[in-house]
Amino acid sequence: MTTTEIPVPPAGPQAPLAPRPTPDRWQEPPYNRWAFANLGELIPTAAIPRRYRPAPAEASNNPGALGCRLPGLAERLEAAYTDAFLVLQDNEVVADYYRAGLPPDQPHLVMSVSKSLCGLVVGALVGEGSIVTDAPVLEYLPELAGTAYAGSVTVQHVLDMVVHVDYNEDYLDPASEVQTHDRSSGWRGRHDGDPASTREFLTTLTGNGQPGTFQYCSANTDVLAWIVERASGLRYTEALSKYLWSKLGAEHDATITVDPEGFGFANGGVSCTARDLARVGQLMLDGGKGPGGSVVSTEWVRSIFAGGDPQAMAGSPFTQVHPGGSYTRQWWCTGSERGIITGIGIHGQYLWVDPTARAVIVQLSTWPEPDSEHFHRQQNQLLLDISHSLTEDTPA
Repeated sequence: MTTTEIPVPPAGPQAPLAPRPTPDRWQEPPYNRWAFANLGELIPTAAIPRRYRPAPAEASNNPGALGCRLPGLAERLEAAYTDAFLVLQDNEVVADYYRAGLPPDQPHLVMSVSKSLCGLVVGALVGEGSIVTDAPVLEYLPELAGTAYAGSVTVQHVLDMVVHVDYNEDYLDPASEVQTHDRSSGWRGRHDGDPASTREFLTTLTGNGQPGTFQYCSANTDVLAWIVERASGLRYTEALSKYLWSKLGAEHDATITVDPEGFGFANGGVSCTARDLARVGQLMLDGGKGPGGSVVSTEWVRSIFAGGDPQAMAGSPFTQVHPGGSYTRQWWCTGSERGIITGIGIHGQYLWVDPTARAVIVQLSTWPEPDSEHFHRQQNQLLLDISHSLTEDTPA
Protein backbone atom coordinates (compact mmCIF):
# COMPACT_ATOMS: atom_id res chain seq x y z
CA MET A 1 0.00 0.00 0.00
CA THR A 2 1.34 3.42 -0.85
CA THR A 3 0.66 6.64 0.98
CA THR A 4 0.47 10.13 -0.38
CA GLU A 5 2.12 12.90 1.61
CA ILE A 6 -0.24 15.80 2.27
CA PRO A 7 1.65 19.07 1.79
CA VAL A 8 2.00 21.23 4.88
CA PRO A 9 1.38 24.97 4.45
CA PRO A 10 4.83 26.61 4.43
CA ALA A 11 5.57 28.80 7.45
CA GLY A 12 9.15 29.82 6.76
CA PRO A 13 10.26 33.05 5.12
CA GLN A 14 11.79 31.46 2.02
CA ALA A 15 8.51 30.28 0.50
CA PRO A 16 5.32 32.29 -0.11
CA LEU A 17 3.08 32.02 2.90
CA ALA A 18 0.03 29.89 2.27
CA PRO A 19 -3.23 31.02 3.92
CA ARG A 20 -3.16 29.97 7.54
CA PRO A 21 -6.15 27.97 8.76
CA THR A 22 -9.14 29.85 10.07
CA PRO A 23 -10.82 28.74 13.32
CA ASP A 24 -13.30 26.66 11.34
CA ARG A 25 -10.72 24.91 9.12
CA TRP A 26 -7.72 24.06 11.29
CA GLN A 27 -8.94 20.48 11.82
CA GLU A 28 -9.13 19.84 8.06
CA PRO A 29 -6.35 18.55 5.81
CA PRO A 30 -3.84 19.80 4.88
CA TYR A 31 -3.98 22.37 7.69
CA ASN A 32 -4.28 19.83 10.50
CA ARG A 33 -0.78 18.50 9.76
CA TRP A 34 0.61 21.81 11.01
CA ALA A 35 -2.16 22.96 13.34
CA PHE A 36 -2.23 19.87 15.57
CA ALA A 37 1.40 20.51 16.53
CA ASN A 38 1.12 24.32 16.78
CA LEU A 39 -2.34 24.92 18.19
CA GLY A 40 -1.10 27.62 20.56
CA GLU A 41 -0.54 29.89 17.56
CA LEU A 42 -4.22 29.66 16.60
CA ILE A 43 -6.14 29.34 19.85
CA PRO A 44 -5.20 30.76 23.29
CA THR A 45 -3.67 28.02 25.40
CA ALA A 46 -2.75 27.58 29.04
CA ALA A 47 0.14 25.56 30.44
CA ILE A 48 -0.50 22.42 32.47
CA PRO A 49 2.62 22.15 34.67
CA ARG A 50 4.03 18.67 35.18
CA ARG A 51 4.19 19.43 38.90
CA TYR A 52 1.39 21.30 40.62
CA ARG A 53 2.71 24.23 42.61
CA PRO A 54 0.08 26.48 44.16
CA ALA A 55 0.87 30.15 43.82
CA PRO A 56 2.44 31.53 47.00
CA ALA A 57 0.02 33.49 49.15
CA GLU A 58 2.78 35.77 50.42
CA ALA A 59 5.57 37.59 48.66
CA SER A 60 8.89 35.74 48.52
CA ASN A 61 11.62 38.06 49.75
CA ASN A 62 15.27 37.02 49.99
CA PRO A 63 17.21 40.30 50.19
CA GLY A 64 20.50 38.70 51.26
CA ALA A 65 23.23 41.18 52.16
CA LEU A 66 21.40 43.86 50.14
CA GLY A 67 18.85 44.05 52.93
CA CYS A 68 21.52 45.43 55.26
CA ARG A 69 23.12 47.73 52.67
CA LEU A 70 19.79 49.08 51.40
CA PRO A 71 17.25 49.37 54.23
CA GLY A 72 13.72 49.52 52.92
CA LEU A 73 14.52 47.56 49.76
CA ALA A 74 11.29 45.55 49.86
CA GLU A 75 9.25 48.71 50.28
CA ARG A 76 10.98 50.33 47.31
CA LEU A 77 10.27 47.26 45.19
CA GLU A 78 6.62 47.29 46.18
CA ALA A 79 6.35 51.02 45.43
CA ALA A 80 7.64 50.26 41.91
CA TYR A 81 4.91 47.62 41.34
CA THR A 82 7.60 44.94 41.15
CA ASP A 83 6.47 41.42 40.28
CA ALA A 84 9.90 39.76 40.12
CA PHE A 85 13.37 40.98 41.08
CA LEU A 86 16.67 39.15 41.00
CA VAL A 87 20.30 40.14 41.52
CA LEU A 88 23.06 37.98 40.08
CA GLN A 89 26.68 38.67 41.05
CA ASP A 90 29.55 36.51 39.82
CA ASN A 91 26.84 34.25 38.38
CA GLU A 92 25.33 33.60 41.81
CA VAL A 93 21.92 34.77 42.99
CA VAL A 94 22.52 37.16 45.89
CA ALA A 95 18.97 38.52 46.26
CA ASP A 96 15.51 37.97 44.86
CA TYR A 97 11.92 38.99 45.42
CA TYR A 98 8.61 37.77 43.98
CA ARG A 99 5.28 39.41 44.70
CA ALA A 100 2.51 37.42 46.32
CA GLY A 101 0.99 35.00 43.83
CA LEU A 102 3.99 34.87 41.48
CA PRO A 103 6.23 31.81 41.88
CA PRO A 104 9.86 32.09 40.73
CA ASP A 105 9.26 29.67 37.83
CA GLN A 106 6.38 31.72 36.40
CA PRO A 107 7.19 33.41 33.06
CA HIS A 108 6.60 37.16 32.94
CA LEU A 109 6.21 39.38 29.88
CA VAL A 110 9.42 41.36 29.34
CA MET A 111 7.99 43.78 26.76
CA SER A 112 10.75 45.65 24.89
CA VAL A 113 13.58 43.82 26.63
CA SER A 114 12.62 41.46 23.78
CA LYS A 115 14.38 43.93 21.48
CA SER A 116 17.73 43.30 23.16
CA LEU A 117 17.24 39.56 22.62
CA CYS A 118 16.58 40.18 18.93
CA GLY A 119 19.79 42.24 18.73
CA LEU A 120 21.74 39.23 19.99
CA VAL A 121 20.14 36.93 17.40
CA VAL A 122 21.13 39.40 14.69
CA GLY A 123 24.64 39.46 16.17
CA ALA A 124 24.81 35.67 15.99
CA LEU A 125 23.94 35.73 12.30
CA VAL A 126 26.46 38.51 11.69
CA GLY A 127 29.07 36.28 13.34
CA GLU A 128 28.36 33.41 10.97
CA GLY A 129 28.32 35.71 7.94
CA SER A 130 24.61 35.43 7.13
CA ILE A 131 23.91 39.12 7.83
CA VAL A 132 26.12 42.08 6.91
CA THR A 133 25.33 45.14 9.01
CA ASP A 134 26.29 47.75 6.39
CA ALA A 135 24.15 46.07 3.73
CA PRO A 136 20.96 47.87 2.67
CA VAL A 137 17.78 46.58 4.25
CA LEU A 138 16.33 46.04 0.77
CA GLU A 139 19.07 43.52 0.04
CA TYR A 140 17.27 41.20 2.46
CA LEU A 141 13.72 42.52 2.22
CA PRO A 142 12.84 43.83 -1.24
CA GLU A 143 9.24 43.83 0.01
CA LEU A 144 10.07 47.09 1.82
CA ALA A 145 10.78 49.05 -1.36
CA GLY A 146 8.94 52.35 -1.16
CA THR A 147 8.89 52.36 2.64
CA ALA A 148 10.96 54.17 5.27
CA TYR A 149 13.49 51.33 5.03
CA ALA A 150 14.38 51.85 1.38
CA GLY A 151 17.22 53.91 -0.06
CA SER A 152 20.38 54.20 2.04
CA VAL A 153 18.96 52.58 5.20
CA THR A 154 21.20 49.73 6.35
CA VAL A 155 20.81 46.93 8.84
CA GLN A 156 23.06 48.87 11.24
CA HIS A 157 20.78 51.91 11.03
CA VAL A 158 17.84 49.72 12.03
CA LEU A 159 19.83 48.09 14.85
CA ASP A 160 20.71 51.52 16.27
CA MET A 161 17.22 53.03 15.75
CA VAL A 162 18.51 55.91 13.63
CA VAL A 163 15.88 55.59 10.89
CA HIS A 164 13.23 58.26 10.37
CA VAL A 165 9.86 56.50 10.34
CA ASP A 166 6.40 58.06 10.37
CA TYR A 167 5.57 56.09 13.49
CA ASN A 168 3.99 57.45 16.67
CA GLU A 169 5.03 55.33 19.69
CA ASP A 170 2.31 56.76 21.97
CA TYR A 171 0.98 53.60 23.61
CA LEU A 172 -2.20 55.33 24.82
CA ASP A 173 -3.21 56.98 21.52
CA PRO A 174 -5.72 54.85 19.57
CA ALA A 175 -4.68 56.64 16.36
CA SER A 176 -0.98 55.90 16.82
CA GLU A 177 1.02 53.60 14.59
CA VAL A 178 2.11 51.58 17.61
CA GLN A 179 -1.53 50.66 18.30
CA THR A 180 -2.05 49.71 14.65
CA HIS A 181 1.12 47.63 14.95
CA ASP A 182 -0.34 45.93 18.02
CA ARG A 183 -3.61 45.21 16.26
CA SER A 184 -1.85 43.75 13.22
CA SER A 185 0.15 41.43 15.48
CA GLY A 186 -2.84 40.26 17.49
CA TRP A 187 -2.20 42.30 20.63
CA ARG A 188 -5.40 44.32 20.27
CA GLY A 189 -8.76 43.81 18.62
CA ARG A 190 -8.60 44.49 14.89
CA HIS A 191 -10.17 47.53 13.21
CA ASP A 192 -11.54 47.57 9.69
CA GLY A 193 -8.73 48.27 7.24
CA ASP A 194 -5.91 47.17 9.55
CA PRO A 195 -3.03 45.26 7.95
CA ALA A 196 -3.62 41.52 8.28
CA SER A 197 -0.20 40.75 9.78
CA THR A 198 2.96 42.30 11.15
CA ARG A 199 4.83 41.94 7.86
CA GLU A 200 2.01 43.62 5.97
CA PHE A 201 2.02 46.45 8.52
CA LEU A 202 5.76 46.98 8.00
CA THR A 203 5.21 47.45 4.26
CA THR A 204 2.93 50.46 5.00
CA LEU A 205 5.48 52.53 6.93
CA THR A 206 6.77 55.70 5.33
CA GLY A 207 9.56 58.10 6.28
CA ASN A 208 11.95 60.62 4.82
CA GLY A 209 14.69 58.07 4.14
CA GLN A 210 17.32 60.07 6.03
CA PRO A 211 19.00 57.93 8.70
CA GLY A 212 21.06 59.55 11.44
CA THR A 213 18.90 60.78 14.33
CA PHE A 214 17.74 58.42 17.07
CA GLN A 215 14.04 57.59 16.96
CA TYR A 216 12.74 54.83 19.19
CA CYS A 217 10.46 52.80 16.93
CA SER A 218 9.24 49.31 17.75
CA ALA A 219 8.74 48.52 14.07
CA ASN A 220 12.52 48.48 13.62
CA THR A 221 12.87 45.34 15.70
CA ASP A 222 10.27 43.48 13.68
CA VAL A 223 12.13 44.48 10.51
CA LEU A 224 15.24 42.91 12.07
CA ALA A 225 13.29 39.74 12.90
CA TRP A 226 12.12 39.55 9.30
CA ILE A 227 15.75 39.92 8.16
CA VAL A 228 16.68 37.13 10.60
CA GLU A 229 14.10 34.88 8.96
CA ARG A 230 15.29 35.70 5.46
CA ALA A 231 18.97 35.23 6.33
CA SER A 232 18.59 32.06 8.40
CA GLY A 233 15.77 30.26 6.59
CA LEU A 234 14.09 29.80 9.98
CA ARG A 235 11.02 31.33 11.51
CA TYR A 236 11.99 33.99 14.03
CA THR A 237 10.73 31.85 16.90
CA GLU A 238 13.03 29.03 15.76
CA ALA A 239 15.99 31.36 15.28
CA LEU A 240 15.52 32.81 18.76
CA SER A 241 15.75 29.28 20.15
CA LYS A 242 18.62 28.09 17.96
CA TYR A 243 20.90 31.09 18.27
CA LEU A 244 20.16 32.31 21.80
CA TRP A 245 17.81 30.54 24.19
CA SER A 246 19.22 27.05 23.67
CA LYS A 247 22.71 28.28 24.58
CA LEU A 248 21.92 30.05 27.86
CA GLY A 249 21.52 27.02 30.09
CA ALA A 250 17.97 28.25 30.66
CA GLU A 251 15.84 26.35 33.17
CA HIS A 252 12.57 27.02 31.36
CA ASP A 253 11.24 27.56 27.87
CA ALA A 254 10.54 31.14 26.94
CA THR A 255 7.44 32.05 24.91
CA ILE A 256 6.72 34.70 22.30
CA THR A 257 3.41 35.91 20.92
CA VAL A 258 2.78 35.39 17.21
CA ASP A 259 0.58 37.09 14.64
CA PRO A 260 -1.94 35.39 12.32
CA GLU A 261 0.94 34.28 10.07
CA GLY A 262 2.96 32.84 12.96
CA PHE A 263 5.48 35.70 12.89
CA GLY A 264 6.96 36.29 16.34
CA PHE A 265 6.36 39.70 17.93
CA ALA A 266 10.08 40.37 18.28
CA ASN A 267 9.76 43.91 19.57
CA GLY A 268 7.91 43.04 22.76
CA GLY A 269 6.33 39.58 22.87
CA VAL A 270 8.79 37.45 24.86
CA SER A 271 7.90 36.03 28.28
CA CYS A 272 10.38 34.21 30.52
CA THR A 273 11.39 33.79 34.15
CA ALA A 274 13.52 36.39 35.92
CA ARG A 275 16.32 33.86 36.46
CA ASP A 276 16.49 32.92 32.79
CA LEU A 277 16.47 36.57 31.73
CA ALA A 278 19.38 37.15 34.10
CA ARG A 279 21.26 34.49 32.14
CA VAL A 280 21.11 36.80 29.12
CA GLY A 281 22.84 39.47 31.19
CA GLN A 282 25.43 36.94 32.32
CA LEU A 283 26.04 36.08 28.67
CA MET A 284 26.98 39.73 28.10
CA LEU A 285 29.36 39.73 31.08
CA ASP A 286 30.94 36.54 29.74
CA GLY A 287 31.75 38.08 26.36
CA GLY A 288 28.91 36.49 24.40
CA LYS A 289 29.50 32.90 25.52
CA GLY A 290 26.88 30.78 27.26
CA PRO A 291 26.92 27.29 28.75
CA GLY A 292 25.68 25.96 25.41
CA GLY A 293 28.27 27.75 23.30
CA SER A 294 29.05 31.12 21.81
CA VAL A 295 26.10 33.32 20.85
CA VAL A 296 27.82 36.49 19.63
CA SER A 297 31.44 37.51 19.23
CA THR A 298 33.43 39.30 21.90
CA GLU A 299 33.62 42.23 19.47
CA TRP A 300 29.81 42.40 19.28
CA VAL A 301 29.54 42.51 23.06
CA ARG A 302 32.36 45.02 23.35
CA SER A 303 30.67 47.32 20.85
CA ILE A 304 27.50 47.32 22.95
CA PHE A 305 29.34 48.16 26.17
CA ALA A 306 31.22 50.88 24.28
CA GLY A 307 27.86 52.46 23.43
CA GLY A 308 26.44 54.13 20.36
CA ASP A 309 26.57 57.75 19.24
CA PRO A 310 25.47 60.03 22.12
CA GLN A 311 24.84 62.86 19.67
CA ALA A 312 22.23 60.78 17.84
CA MET A 313 19.95 60.79 20.90
CA ALA A 314 20.90 64.13 22.47
CA GLY A 315 17.92 65.63 24.27
CA SER A 316 15.98 62.38 24.48
CA PRO A 317 14.18 61.36 27.70
CA PHE A 318 16.82 58.66 28.27
CA THR A 319 19.67 61.19 28.33
CA GLN A 320 17.73 63.26 30.83
CA VAL A 321 18.21 60.36 33.23
CA HIS A 322 21.57 59.16 31.85
CA PRO A 323 23.64 62.07 30.46
CA GLY A 324 25.95 60.69 27.79
CA GLY A 325 23.59 57.77 27.20
CA SER A 326 23.22 56.14 23.80
CA TYR A 327 21.60 53.25 21.98
CA THR A 328 23.19 50.54 19.86
CA ARG A 329 22.35 47.07 18.60
CA GLN A 330 18.96 47.15 20.42
CA TRP A 331 20.53 47.93 23.83
CA TRP A 332 20.42 51.10 25.94
CA CYS A 333 23.86 52.28 27.12
CA THR A 334 23.98 54.56 30.17
CA GLY A 335 27.34 56.14 29.37
CA SER A 336 28.27 55.99 33.05
CA GLU A 337 31.70 55.26 34.46
CA ARG A 338 30.40 51.86 35.49
CA GLY A 339 29.69 50.97 31.84
CA ILE A 340 26.13 49.81 32.56
CA ILE A 341 23.94 48.65 29.67
CA THR A 342 20.29 47.75 29.92
CA GLY A 343 17.29 46.34 28.13
CA ILE A 344 14.12 48.28 28.95
CA GLY A 345 10.42 47.53 28.46
CA ILE A 346 7.29 49.54 29.16
CA HIS A 347 5.43 49.05 32.43
CA GLY A 348 8.77 48.60 34.22
CA GLN A 349 10.81 45.77 32.68
CA TYR A 350 14.59 46.05 33.15
CA LEU A 351 17.60 43.87 32.38
CA TRP A 352 20.49 45.79 33.97
CA VAL A 353 24.08 44.66 33.32
CA ASP A 354 26.82 46.22 35.46
CA PRO A 355 30.34 45.10 34.46
CA THR A 356 31.93 47.02 37.36
CA ALA A 357 30.02 44.96 39.91
CA ARG A 358 30.04 41.85 37.67
CA ALA A 359 26.33 41.87 38.31
CA VAL A 360 23.00 41.48 36.54
CA ILE A 361 19.76 42.90 37.93
CA VAL A 362 16.36 41.89 36.61
CA GLN A 363 13.28 43.83 37.61
CA LEU A 364 9.92 42.87 36.09
CA SER A 365 7.00 45.07 37.01
CA THR A 366 3.48 46.14 36.15
CA TRP A 367 3.46 49.93 36.40
CA PRO A 368 -0.02 51.44 36.08
CA GLU A 369 1.33 53.58 33.19
CA PRO A 370 3.28 52.23 30.21
CA ASP A 371 5.98 54.89 30.08
CA SER A 372 6.38 57.22 33.06
CA GLU A 373 9.28 59.61 33.72
CA HIS A 374 8.51 59.36 37.45
CA PHE A 375 8.74 55.56 37.48
CA HIS A 376 11.78 55.51 35.21
CA ARG A 377 13.66 57.86 37.52
CA GLN A 378 12.56 55.93 40.59
CA GLN A 379 13.53 52.59 39.09
CA ASN A 380 16.86 53.81 37.68
CA GLN A 381 17.79 55.25 41.08
CA LEU A 382 16.99 51.96 42.76
CA LEU A 383 19.08 50.02 40.26
CA LEU A 384 21.98 52.46 40.61
CA ASP A 385 21.78 52.20 44.40
CA ILE A 386 21.93 48.42 44.14
CA SER A 387 24.89 48.59 41.75
CA HIS A 388 26.82 50.83 44.12
CA SER A 389 25.94 48.66 47.11
CA LEU A 390 27.37 45.61 45.35
CA THR A 391 30.77 47.31 45.14
CA GLU A 392 30.31 49.08 48.50
CA ASP A 393 31.07 52.46 47.01
CA THR A 394 29.13 55.67 47.37
CA PRO A 395 27.01 57.04 44.54
CA ALA A 396 28.26 60.32 43.13
